[in-house]
Amino acid sequence: MKFTAEQIAGILEGEVEGNPQAEVSKLSKIEEGVEGALTFLANPKYIPYIYTTKATIAIVNKDFEPEHEITATLIKVDDAYKSFSKLLEYYNQVKNNKVGIEQPSFTSETASYGENVYLGAFSYLGENVKLGDNVKIYPHAYIGDNVTIGDNTTIFSGGKIYSETQIGNNCIINSGAIIGADGFGFAPDENGEFQKIPQTGNVVIEDNVDIGSATTIDRATLGSTLIRKGVKLDNQIQVAHNVEIEENTVIAAQTGIAGSTKIGKRCLIGGQVGIAGHLTIGNDVRVQAQTGIGHRVKDGEKLYGSPAIDYGNYVKSYVHFKNLPTLVQTINELEKKVNGNS
Repeated sequence: MKFTAEQIAGILEGEVEGNPQAEVSKLSKIEEGVEGALTFLANPKYIPYIYTTKATIAIVNKDFEPEHEITATLIKVDDAYKSFSKLLEYYNQVKNNKVGIEQPSFTSETASYGENVYLGAFSYLGENVKLGDNVKIYPHAYIGDNVTIGDNTTIFSGGKIYSETQIGNNCIINSGAIIGADGFGFAPDENGEFQKIPQTGNVVIEDNVDIGSATTIDRATLGSTLIRKGVKLDNQIQVAHNVEIEENTVIAAQTGIAGSTKIGKRCLIGGQVGIAGHLTIGNDVRVQAQTGIGHRVKDGEKLYGSPAIDYGNYVKSYVHFKNLPTLVQTINELEKKVNGNS
């Protein structure tokens, strides 16, 4: 896939300085630029590389004035960083603009789908599945019975969407994610053996949600496990049955959320955080990596540590944690002096 400087400038509403027909087919860092690559210059500390890069085209700010000769064709824009990000988004859209039904794949006779759908090889659509327009189901993905998926949503290769799951518009489910598997529900009988509790609910994912690779979201025991609009989940996250995650909350990798916990809006939760079950986490909460939460959290709190305490108190306390051996030695010496004088 090749683009000319003129085409790129048209997408970015920029101005070309150099050869408008210069072609690129790849992207690169400015310090690693090669012939046929597109790069960008936004950070002033990388200015020296603009004179040595072998990239064919470089996106720069309009106020950039070269002090030496530059071999790359320049595209001048108002904000090079934002323009390059916009171009990455456009590139992904073009690259992933697959349409059609590959074979072999299986689609139930009762399944239905909208326009411009892509079904990759070895994908599976179960009974009564409903897909919106521009949905993309990559190879080896499984879509179980009675699943609904909204417009412009993508399920990447190996994604598993269990029955009854509802997924909204403009969502991305990355490879290996499992949505709607049974929650971890067991109860001991009179012999002390654990018997499985049927999980009869589902998972509901609203619009504009991103779910990372190998993340698992369990179906509810009753009702729904809810992922509200704008939520972003990193890779390898466990979301247990009947959890609710409110709008625009972001959670980093390897976090585990136990059953029936409710997480508020606009929360930022770091990696490897553990959250116990049946808790309420307020809105706008900030949780540092490797924090363990076992209690209710109010709106706006910042937490750190395991078990979690106020972030500011943790940082102050950590100074003393590091100095504990010295503090113990000092106390022992003081006790000897006191005992010697008594």
